[in-house]
Amino acid sequence: MAEPAHSDEPLLQTPLHDEHVRSGARMVPFAGYSMPVQYPAGILTEHNWTREHAGLFDVSHMGQAFLVAEDKSHETVARALEALIPADVLNLKPNQQRYSQLLAQDGGILDDLMVTRVGAPGHEGWLYLVVNASMKDADYAHIQAHLPQGVSLNRKDGLALMALQGPSAAAVLAGLAPETADLPFMMSAGVQVDGIRCHVSRSGYTGEDGFEISCQAEDAAKLWNRLLADPEVKPIGLGARDSLRLEAGLCLYGHDIDTTTSPIEAGLIWSIQKRRREEGGFPGAERVQREIKEGAARVRVGIRPEGRAPAREGSIITTPDGREVGVVTSGGFGPTVNGPVAMGYVSRDMSAVGTDLHLIVRGKPLPAKVAAMPFAPHRYKR
Repeated sequence: MAEPAHSDEPLLQTPLHDEHVRSGARMVPFAGYSMPVQYPAGILTEHNWTREHAGLFDVSHMGQAFLVAEDKSHETVARALEALIPADVLNLKPNQQRYSQLLAQDGGILDDLMVTRVGAPGHEGWLYLVVNASMKDADYAHIQAHLPQGVSLNRKDGLALMALQGPSAAAVLAGLAPETADLPFMMSAGVQVDGIRCHVSRSGYTGEDGFEISCQAEDAAKLWNRLLADPEVKPIGLGARDSLRLEAGLCLYGHDIDTTTSPIEAGLIWSIQKRRREEGGFPGAERVQREIKEGAARVRVGIRPEGRAPAREGSIITTPDGREVGVVTSGGFGPTVNGPVAMGYVSRDMSAVGTDLHLIVRGKPLPAKVAAMPFAPHRYKR
């Protein structure tokens, strides 16, 4: 999701590439794609606009696919995916969405993903998956290699995906698709948005209320511009996307979670429902169940550095007397909290909120404290 492209490889373009260029976006290599990091207004303005109004993000670089059972049974396709992830897929309601992780045999995280049970009549044996851009080829290969006979993975590379996030998002989208107004958090629906056929879920990665909207690539520019025609909506780049998710305390794959971290270390136990915690039956279940019972040796925590200097990814975390206890995995300036914020892993004995730490920044120890997350309150529609 955050891996830079190799400079000698041609960059892919999303269906909205020309719209970004036309809007004056600064384009950068990101996960093999040319993506907008910011528009002329700048990252700070874009961040604050999303918190106060509605931001529109191009996330078409993400991977979209369907898992399909030949016998059209939800149980068949759910059990196939449950052999790879720790979420309860079997008990998903039609149109319900869940966040989960593809796990390695040792319980490390291969990627995180969103899973939705398709609700359209006649498609009971379908699951809709959204995976990270930098990992999608590896994810698809991993899933296909472990599917039982009678279940297949169908990539949907001809789809675009955009996210409309912020307190004005619901009113903006309801003006074009009235039925989205009452859509609950982590539920989805097939709707017409101003005449364009879309799959809409009430979800996102900013901590704000909002939606992710999937449509055919050929309809993407029309939908993008229709949403931007509302004065409450402005386009937002990757820079503000990162500061928004950091303030929301949300993990970024390849940084805060990877193959060296388990869901329990990462504080993602909430994404493993009770039945799966007890029954297991997913890769790394032994480790995950042990860490649930005994506690993980290290845990992801929020960190508030004192002063104004941000601590970046890779900064060493020590006790005030210099004992190394962890590392920062994400860090930067939080515009909403008007100060630096960070996340990282520390040994369990140093993880209580309020614990004094030092962060080694440019060779100097800067005082900091373990802080509760999220740094900015979540405003999902419950």
